[in-house]
Amino acid sequence: MKRYQVVGIGNAMVDILAQASDEFLAENGIGKGIMQLIDMDRAVALYDRIGPAREVSGGSAANTIAGVAHLGGRTAYVGKVREDQLGHIFAHDLRAQGAVYETRMAPPESPEETGRCIVLVTPDGERSMNTYLGCTEFLHPDDIDPAMMAEAEWIYLEGYRFDGPDSHEAFARAIRAAKGAAGKVALTLSDPFCVERHRAAFRNMIVADVDLLFANRAELVSMYESNDFAAARAAAAAEVSILVATDSENGVHVLAGEEALHVPAVPTRIVDATGAGDMFAGAFLWGLAEGHGLEICARMGNIAASEVISHIGARPEADLRALFRQHGVI
Repeated sequence: MKRYQVVGIGNAMVDILAQASDEFLAENGIGKGIMQLIDMDRAVALYDRIGPAREVSGGSAANTIAGVAHLGGRTAYVGKVREDQLGHIFAHDLRAQGAVYETRMAPPESPEETGRCIVLVTPDGERSMNTYLGCTEFLHPDDIDPAMMAEAEWIYLEGYRFDGPDSHEAFARAIRAAKGAAGKVALTLSDPFCVERHRAAFRNMIVADVDLLFANRAELVSMYESNDFAAARAAAAAEVSILVATDSENGVHVLAGEEALHVPAVPTRIVDATGAGDMFAGAFLWGLAEGHGLEICARMGNIAASEVISHIGARPEADLRALFRQHGVI
């Protein structure tokens, strides 16, 4: 048995969560429902304008790994923070969930601070993310421990982390180590604008190395440059062993070889959509690692996503395994 069921690699940052109106978004030039990269000056200016806020450890793949750990999975995470207050908050929160986090911190004198994402939640529950990457942008191949990757059943790669000068090579190093030890590779496309920035690199990785692809409707149609969701699903399924294509309140499509499933969403009042896809992926991966079939994994993912969108914040507040039992999944 390998030491880790899932090792995640991606952004390491702290989320600053605040509620905002559509008018506030328009007045401040914020695109609704997407992630926008900002610099430090813009981050400071936005922070000064928002109302009361909560600071919680975040990062897309880090949320997924926190979900796996919450469920009792054996997991670790690789992502860069600086040795500053927010960096220590990030490390503490992730370790407190039960995940191994050993990535070397950037020194205090580093010119870039720990990354942060100002998440503005509108009354409809949609989240608009304004991300200062900080030092997480500079994840380096040297931050990848091949021995850790070799001890993973799955490595989970965050599409957002493609925005960085050395990230592609860091991912390549992780993939080589994992595949060399019979591990498998999962990738999340993260965001349609991220896909547009890195479509060719994503496509090369998908065809060559990815065993499991996570994407929502917008990301998938962008990836395969088709407005037809079904056609995009078919194109992706021809390139990976397992495709998991989420579609918000319409549920999720899972395609694997001859198997094609559609699993309905769990009806939920949306308070904050932040982290829905992240927690879906965490529950799905945990289910796979525990030996469950694809339909059960998808149901687990939907339940976990419904829990996280029912409150502010991207990490679970209820016992997910208890929820699985209530729904008759385990």
